[in-house]
Amino acid sequence: MRLIAGLILILAIAAAGRSATSGQQPPADRPSFISGASELVVLPVTVTDRQGRLISDLPQERFVVFDQGRRQDVVLFSSEDVPVSIALVIDDSGSMRAKLGEVVAATLSFARWSHPQDEVFAIEFNDTVRDALGGGRLEAGHTRELEAALRTLIPQGQTALYDALVMALNRLDQATHARKALVLLSDGGDNVSKATLDHVLAHARRSNVAIYAIGIYDVDTPDTNPGVLKALATATGGERFLPKSPGPLLQACLEIAREIRSGYTLGYIPPERDGRYHAVRVQVDRTDGPRLVVRTRPGYFAARAVTQ
Repeated sequence: MRLIAGLILILAIAAAGRSATSGQQPPADRPSFISGASELVVLPVTVTDRQGRLISDLPQERFVVFDQGRRQDVVLFSSEDVPVSIALVIDDSGSMRAKLGEVVAATLSFARWSHPQDEVFAIEFNDTVRDALGGGRLEAGHTRELEAALRTLIPQGQTALYDALVMALNRLDQATHARKALVLLSDGGDNVSKATLDHVLAHARRSNVAIYAIGIYDVDTPDTNPGVLKALATATGGERFLPKSPGPLLQACLEIAREIRSGYTLGYIPPERDGRYHAVRVQVDRTDGPRLVVRTRPGYFAARAVTQ
């Protein structure tokens, strides 16, 4: 089913959402999201083989979605390379001084490998958080404008990582496209934010943003926290990368761009509107081929049914 046709179907059936009273509370690092007024549960899904190679040509009938262990009917399915909304979050604190040139080059390469009509936001942070595009957005194909903005970054000060993530998530809440991703390039340290990691994860639970975290740091740098980057990626169905040189950094950006463009989007009507956390599992039915690896968000919070 093509994406537009799927959205038409959603609008036709979304009002028939059902309500019940079962559910459970989530672990602290599990996020969720529900799309728009239809309350459709939308899942970005990545499929690879055991060697980590992306599989992008599976038909809808191969996918099975379970909500609280119960199989659900998939009413939205897309495997097309369509534009997405992406927030680039770039650490330009003093600890990134020796790495910032590599980070800017890798970020521009990521934009070139992305869908040219991807909607791009850019957030920079050190002591404070700023919109590198002056509150605007651009298409990924407009790399000259993005490069002009990134070349103005000056590494200095401390690190407000969590505040930057909150701003980026707020930008993506107002984004154009249904599928959203956040690409973070940082050492993972934070020493001046008003927001906390718990606050960021709570925001992520309410969004449909997959966070891809790239850790840029030297082994002997004290102000680093790769564990935070892992938590952000795991909690949102994204991935963490820890490149140790410019070559692997570029490779990480290429892998993220490929994964975003090769992913699937699945949607279903939540079985209950009970305000509780629902664990989600997606699997690919086996045929005669090898076992495949599926990655998506681990769950969502259902909306509460409105009582008259």
